[in-house]
Amino acid sequence: MEEHLTVGRVAELAGVSVRTLHHYDGIGLVQPSARTAAGYRAYSAGDVERLREVLAYRRLGFGLREIADLVDDPTTDAVAHLHRLRGLLLEQRDRAAAMATAIDRELEARAMGIRATPEEQLRPFGAQLYETIGSAYPATRRTEPRIAARIRDALGDARTVLNVGAGTGSYEPPDRDVTAVEPSAVMRAQRPAGAAPCVAASAERLPFEDQSFDAAMAVSTVHHWPDPVAGLREMRRVARRVVVFTYDAGTTGWRERFWLTRDYLPEFAGLLVDWPSLADLTRAIDGRAEPVLVPWDCADGFFEAHWRRPEAYLDEHVRRAVSVWTRVGPEAEERAVNGLRDDLSSGRWAERNRDLVALDTAELGLRLLVA
Repeated sequence: MEEHLTVGRVAELAGVSVRTLHHYDGIGLVQPSARTAAGYRAYSAGDVERLREVLAYRRLGFGLREIADLVDDPTTDAVAHLHRLRGLLLEQRDRAAAMATAIDRELEARAMGIRATPEEQLRPFGAQLYETIGSAYPATRRTEPRIAARIRDALGDARTVLNVGAGTGSYEPPDRDVTAVEPSAVMRAQRPAGAAPCVAASAERLPFEDQSFDAAMAVSTVHHWPDPVAGLREMRRVARRVVVFTYDAGTTGWRERFWLTRDYLPEFAGLLVDWPSLADLTRAIDGRAEPVLVPWDCADGFFEAHWRRPEAYLDEHVRRAVSVWTRVGPEAEERAVNGLRDDLSSGRWAERNRDLVALDTAELGLRLLVA
């Protein structure tokens, strides 16, 4: 592209008005940082990239304040934004397709003189629609009932529960009074209708008084926190009981226990260089660690879930549901997937991992911290 683009040229290419660009500039959302030869402000390549993200989130229905939080997130790079936007667009596409199918059915019924009930007219806009969409996503992060039971037991008789790093709300117990905390606007936007109220905040700075809750829980989220130990201490401060589902990278030989990281994705180890030890994590909440075995048919598509179903890792939708693949980068991902595909085709994977076929569960380093 040109070294820089004028405001008029950017407006023309993006299909927005110059007034819109001036507004984004005025509120500090996208400010052109280059200058033309005549001294007028212009957009650099970096400015255009940021504008692209802003416009994409805007057309997905996000508000400008939420968009500012998204594009200013220091933990998300351009590639991560593209993956996230792609997922949201696919979800929007399937939501529209599901609604169109529901309308087609009603049109057919009306052609036969059948009028839909009020419940049937509203159903395409409610939770049932999300079930339809979810069926098209084998990689959707669904609640695994056996892990949910472990978490529920650990919560004990707690009535008020704080879910920290709550995401879309998986594992939130439906029979408790739950308050969610989630810093990501994208994740908050994907919480289903009827989910627990959600507060925009980080784990390290929970906006609650000491001992405000009977229990605080965190599921598959601690590895995203800038300071895991500080976040766990905050959970301990605001709740009398703490339950955390996380990962142990400190046990001797941990790199060898999962064939995917051992044989295809050694870059995974680099993601955990600064990861606190299990002792540090348990000490932060003054608790204990319990192993969580992964069932072979685990419904929750986290990184280790498909340990006995290796073909699943060839599916891009499965990989996009797991942050590890984005964090290791496209080159490592492509090499790992190609290597796995070749080994599955040749029978090498089956020969190397023949002992797994007889196992119903696997110990892959997942831990439940309880205090």
